[in-house]
Amino acid sequence: MAIVSKGFHGKRRGNDGRTPPGQYLATDFPVLSAGPTPRVDTDRWEFTVSTEMGEKHRWNWQQMRALPDEKPTVDIHCVTKWSKLDTRWRGVSLDTFLGGIETSATHVMAHGFDGYTTNLPLNELRGGKAWLAFEYDGKPLHPEHGGPARLLVPHLYFWKSAKWVQKLTLMMRDEPGFWERNGYHDYGDPWQEQRYQGD
Repeated sequence: MAIVSKGFHGKRRGNDGRTPPGQYLATDFPVLSAGPTPRVDTDRWEFTVSTEMGEKHRWNWQQMRALPDEKPTVDIHCVTKWSKLDTRWRGVSLDTFLGGIETSATHVMAHGFDGYTTNLPLNELRGGKAWLAFEYDGKPLHPEHGGPARLLVPHLYFWKSAKWVQKLTLMMRDEPGFWERNGYHDYGDPWQEQRYQGD
């Protein structure tokens, strides 16, 4: 199974100050996944935030869609060295989900419906920096790109924007997720080229 979509076009180096070091501009939206694409019906979709004390806050699809949404236009950067500028999304800010939750947590583990995990500092999901995205380019998010909903954390490498997101677990200390256990950087800042442990 190919991990990059057919028709991937790249290798055009960005020179406008918006493309991080070592990245190339992609003209399409490559598909990269750690495994098969799960098909998640919105009738059974649920998003949960679990606190460090074990309290669970849940939203089904209708409850999530009733929340105020935003339409961010952001640049995204993949660890495999492609970047795509001015991508258009629609989603609910993570500030909306986290705003009413009391926590002393410092980190978050994001969990996908496929079992994928990735770790992030909690403050990287706050302050208008991250969304639960359900549309891309004016259309419902395609399953290959993480639909029906995925995390969107555009200021970090795109593996931190977990596809098919199901749950956030708030944690008192950092723990590695799937790719982080396999040698990827714990933080993943594209401007610092933090691709691998030790970068």
